[in-house]
Amino acid sequence: MKVKDMIEKLNLKVCSGASGLDREIKGGYTSDLLSDVMGNAREGNIWITLQTHKNIMAIASLKELSAIILVKGYAPEEDTATESETEGIPILSTPLQTFEITGKIFELLRTEK
Repeated sequence: MKVKDMIEKLNLKVCSGASGLDREIKGGYTSDLLSDVMGNAREGNIWITLQTHKNIMAIASLKELSAIILVKGYAPEEDTATESETEGIPILSTPLQTFEITGKIFELLRTEK
């Protein structure tokens, strides 16, 4: 599944990094602890978090993640959005809580296999 397909199916808002909407999603990872994501997320994962600062882009780039989803309607900080545009890694937003969006993404990816 591509990032743009997930956006459509889950009604996600694109905050930045629209040039990366054709990235393929291979799985997902949910965590707010950067060291946890750095150690355990896999290339092609979509990352669900409430973190909005620039360091999330460093992790997303290092791990070659497909996109970041911010929960609870959060938006990226300005420098984070700028880095997202530069890296071509989309930052998306949802009004849903972490638990809700993680479950929806799990089901969506499970049915796509």
